[in-house]
Amino acid sequence: MLEIGVEKASKRFQYEWIFKELSLLLKPKDQLAITGSNGSGKSTLLKCLTGSIPLTSGKINFNFEGKNVDEVDWFRHLSIAAPYLELPEEFTLEELIQFHFRFKKPINGMTPEEIIRLAYLEEHSQKMVSQFSSGMKQRLKLILAMISDVGIVFLDEPTSNLDIRGIDWYREMIKKFQGDKILVICSNEPREFDFCEQKLVLENYK
Repeated sequence: MLEIGVEKASKRFQYEWIFKELSLLLKPKDQLAITGSNGSGKSTLLKCLTGSIPLTSGKINFNFEGKNVDEVDWFRHLSIAAPYLELPEEFTLEELIQFHFRFKKPINGMTPEEIIRLAYLEEHSQKMVSQFSSGMKQRLKLILAMISDVGIVFLDEPTSNLDIRGIDWYREMIKKFQGDKILVICSNEPREFDFCEQKLVLENYK
């Protein structure tokens, strides 16, 4: 089981503080919504939590089964879906799923065919990802994040490019596949996070 502890975390770009003195503890099954106005720094905090950019001060600890995880190995324990992370478009859908699972394991030994069916993409298994609509790409990003066998899932603006049916599908996938995972959602759209038990308003940490 994975736990994440954040101790007095602060991030500054030049003279602007994005957030200051932020502390929290995330345990299995926790659901955290990071909210705030556009430009408040939600995505920056997410990038710090995933280890892709460093804090200015403070500390983040990943603890897996009672042992501290080195920062260079955090990626093994997380998955992420975000607007700024693009899918490799030179693959077909089937090839992309196979490529993804060279780095992650699917939960419950799920097959590529099952994953494609879950994302309502059965008719497109041999289509190049470059030919997908924005909504199809978003469903693919979300399903790959949710069905990866990891301790924490980070979702940034998860329903961007999804229609009403896609939003309902997103919420269904959360219920079906979160399991014991920690779930962190960055959003200012209540429909994306209103089920979360914990909420962090970033403006409170300026």
